[in-house]
This record gives sequence, C-alpha cells and structure tokens, in this order.
Amino acid sequence: MAPDRAGQRDAEYAEFVSAQLPALRRTAFLLCGDAHRADDLIQEAITKLYVRWHRLGEVERLDRYLRTMLVREFLNERRLSWARVLLFGQPVYEPVARADDTEQRLAVRAALAKVPKRQRAVLVLRFMCDLPVDEVAQLLGCSAGTVKSQTSHGLDSLRRHLGNRVDLVPTLAD
Repeated sequence: MAPDRAGQRDAEYAEFVSAQLPALRRTAFLLCGDAHRADDLIQEAITKLYVRWHRLGEVERLDRYLRTMLVREFLNERRLSWARVLLFGQPVYEPVARADDTEQRLAVRAALAKVPKRQRAVLVLRFMCDLPVDEVAQLLGCSAGTVKSQTSHGLDSLRRHLGNRVDLVPTLAD
C-alpha cells in the first residue's frame, strides 16, 4: 500500500475516533461505573477497531460497530479473573460529585452499578443510547424477547436498589 494512502486511512481513523470519544466515554462509564476502567474499555475497543480499520469500508454504521465492540469488551472483561482483583481491598476510584452533579444522578448511577452486568448493558443501551429493542438485540447477539426480559428485570433491580426513590429511574439517561 502506498504510504500516502496509509496516512490518509490513519487520519480518517483518528478523525472518526475523536468524534466518537464523548459518546464512548459516557457509555463506558455508565457500563462500568469507573472512569479509569471506562478508559481501558475504550482503549481496547478503539485498538481493535484500528486493527480492522482497513477492512471496514463496507460497514454501514461505524458508530454502531464501535459501540458494539465497546459493550462486548465490557461483557468479556467481567469474565476475566483479573477483573475481579482489588489491589487495595476496594475500588481505587470512587466517583466524586462535581458541583453540577445532582444527588439524583449519583443515586441512579450508584444503583445502576449494582444491577447485573448484562441487564446494566441493556439499560444503558436502551435508555442512555436510546436504541430500539431490535438494535440492542443485534448488538448483544440475543433475541428481542431477551432484551425485553433483561430490560424488565434490570428496571426491577434498579427500582429495588433505589428503594423509595423509584421516581429517579427516568433520570438514567442524564
């Protein structure tokens, strides 16, 4: 391949990834609840995307393709034994409330972190990313019925963790 074509392809990749980073960060943080782990998930996904970049000309929606890679990294990462290791006996990073954060948003995020990972992925994709059931099913490699079931169970779990603050469930996408 000519060096100028490779350079152009790298520039296209960099431009695409730069445009996607804000949405990726938000999705990854909601999935794992830790900014450092979210950055690691993003790094894994965009590295794998770079390796495949030269073959992706036929992919219609690269943003969806990348989001699928991110969610799969999250689901796969949780299966690895090293992901359960806590070096300091507790998570190193605890989200600190910023002045513009609301108590409600923090309560929902804390409750969301307690929802099982697959249900959490469905809730984030359905409500934060505003994806339809069929697209979430395709992204997760399951049926639409499974997505509906996981959504229902996930919302029930979220409500249980919120206790008497169930009115906060709609603030998931904030």
